[in-house]
Amino acid sequence: MEETSLKRKVVLTCAQPTGKLHLGNYIGAVRQWVELQESCECFFGIVDMHAITMPYVPADLRKNTYMCAAQYLACGLDPDKCSLFIQSNVIGHAELNWVLACLCPLGQLERMTQFKDKSRKLSAGGDVSIGSGLLFYPVLMAADILIYNADIVPVGEDQKQHLELARDLAVKFNNFYSPTFNVPEAYIPKTGARIMSLQNPEAKMSKSDKNALGSLYMIDSPDVLRKKIMSAVTDSESSVKFSPEKKGISNLISIMGAVSGKSVAEIENEFAGKQYGDFKKAVSDAVIAKFDPIRVKYEELMRDKAYLESVLKRGAEAAQRRADRTMSKVYRKAGFVDAVRGSK
Repeated sequence: MEETSLKRKVVLTCAQPTGKLHLGNYIGAVRQWVELQESCECFFGIVDMHAITMPYVPADLRKNTYMCAAQYLACGLDPDKCSLFIQSNVIGHAELNWVLACLCPLGQLERMTQFKDKSRKLSAGGDVSIGSGLLFYPVLMAADILIYNADIVPVGEDQKQHLELARDLAVKFNNFYSPTFNVPEAYIPKTGARIMSLQNPEAKMSKSDKNALGSLYMIDSPDVLRKKIMSAVTDSESSVKFSPEKKGISNLISIMGAVSGKSVAEIENEFAGKQYGDFKKAVSDAVIAKFDPIRVKYEELMRDKAYLESVLKRGAEAAQRRADRTMSKVYRKAGFVDAVRGSK
């Protein structure tokens, strides 16, 4: 999809407050959001209500929410160009979730890949009590999208199935009652590098990686970033070449390209005849140059909680105005009586 087609479109994308964001999050999501805010009406949600579908610690959730907001702002989200809000601060997400749940076949939820995967992991971990919120997670996600009547939803591969459910429910509501919701389109980010674990280049970079050296976090110190990159798994050869047989060095080339803007060919030419140690040092320098200003800005924002809260309050107010317009239509069409403001 051409970027020009997104002008004046409403964009909605949300992410759970997972604490520290890594390089893969930046390349695959946040960097795209910063670009979209220049041409679209953007709503970026921190979905804390989704976060409680899995076992969690309330104090950690609160801390992670602030951390997430501060990192987004440090990466370039501009409160004057977009609305950054916390899901639980906007009334209507849970209410629309219920209306949509009453239209959603149970079997469709039970077939969701993420529900099966996550419930299997919980069971394997000895936690046999799986909350129904995990099952209804995709309906709440549909409500997150439809309450803002979003035109465009940036999604990754693992969320396509959930967006399809949102599209199905929008059509079902429109057919059962009357046209109300836009049927949102997926926005597939520009092709970018698939960032893998530094210690296991067969697996994606992930916060859940048990090896702390596997992921590069945007708020890591320069020393930590350098240590992780210098200890990255490579192979027994020494040529800096991108190849399926050289997964470790190919991953480092992808990282170098992602933070420097250089092509694979440019990187290979620049480091022809040089050793892996030289290349790793250059990758370290490039990653630090990209992330250190973000880290410094993040730490500054985390010391100013009043400012963070003012940004989130402003974003929630803008989101609430749009959500209210949608919910007034939904409630009226569903047959609910508004005894406070009067039914129309």
